[in-house]
Amino acid sequence: VQLQASGGGLVQAGGSLRLSCAAPGRTFSSYVMGWFRQAPGKERDFVAAISWSGSSTYYADSVKGRFTISRDNAKNTVYLQMNSLKPEDTAVYYCAALESGTPLYWGQGTQVTVSS
Repeated sequence: VQLQASGGGLVQAGGSLRLSCAAPGRTFSSYVMGWFRQAPGKERDFVAAISWSGSSTYYADSVKGRFTISRDNAKNTVYLQMNSLKPEDTAVYYCAALESGTPLYWGQGTQVTVSS
């Protein structure tokens, strides 16, 4: 499965961005999908995940109440709505298809930069 992440950019603190992750030509409706992020010099961290049906979502404590993950299986796309962004949210964001909680496929990453 090839995943394509998009929607990153430069935004001021307090602003919003919506990331998208698509799998053109393939279906990933049976996978749990997740977003991860990696800041310079740091490890890649979990951000959010969503069950295959969309009925269950999971968030890192650092983004709870600010980020929302969703998916549209008909469009083979998963989204990450990011509100009230903070400079510490600056990172490369990756989407992933998960199996048994482990990332199986990764997208190429999209840069999010939040200025103070």
